[in-house]
Amino acid sequence: MLGAGAIGTARGMSVEPDFSLHPDPALASAAAQDLFERMEAMLRSLLPASADIRHIGATAIPGCLTKGDLDIVVRVEAADFAGADAALAAHFDRNTGSTHSDTFSSFESDSTSPRLGVQLTVIRAPGDFFHTFAEALARDPDLLTRYNALKRQFDGHPMDDYRAAKNAFITSVLHGAECS
Repeated sequence: MLGAGAIGTARGMSVEPDFSLHPDPALASAAAQDLFERMEAMLRSLLPASADIRHIGATAIPGCLTKGDLDIVVRVEAADFAGADAALAAHFDRNTGSTHSDTFSSFESDSTSPRLGVQLTVIRAPGDFFHTFAEALARDPDLLTRYNALKRQFDGHPMDDYRAAKNAFITSVLHGAECS
């Protein structure tokens, strides 16, 4: 199993709202792509030139249902991790509900529209899977259909329940159980 914090857990001690799908996934994806383009330019000015910055998550996948937020992964070599972590921490809040290690950290911003999450990973480290999952969804329509069904099943239910089911689904995909 993935570490629960790797794909999201309850933030702090506050109670999160229930999982809720955005009513217009295409509109949400367009808004997320617009924000990604602005964030990518800003991140490029902060991070090493070798940083691999990608729009991941549901808003990056055509046809994927979404909450409407933007998820970005920043992949760096191990030697660049500490500097990238410090640069991101100077501009974003740490996601205190997520794990933090010397190869993975997570940041968030509630002040953007849509809401923003940034995952920083060391390339080829255990937490470097976000792009792999997004690529699997983009290339396999059946997998995307099953992921959307999971999202529909948890729409209006507690966020923790959705995250547990999502974690299990992603783990199965990454371990090849869902991929052909």
